[in-house]
Amino acid sequence: MDYVVIIEKGDSSYGAYVPDLPGCVAVGETQDEAMKLIQEAIEYHIEGLKEDGLPVPVPSSTIQTVRVAA
Repeated sequence: MDYVVIIEKGDSSYGAYVPDLPGCVAVGETQDEAMKLIQEAIEYHIEGLKEDGLPVPVPSSTIQTVRVAA
């Protein structure tokens, strides 16, 4: 399954979250680190849902970008 991951740049780190998996978040010093950690978080999150007998949400988010003149 492919989940949308949102990456946000903070003052000193990058945050990542998955809209379709509430509570699934990660923070890294770099964007690459945040992506690596969110991948691990997604796997751990899904594993926990399965162990608890809960349904695994099907990816439903999509992403589109809009370019605007600055």
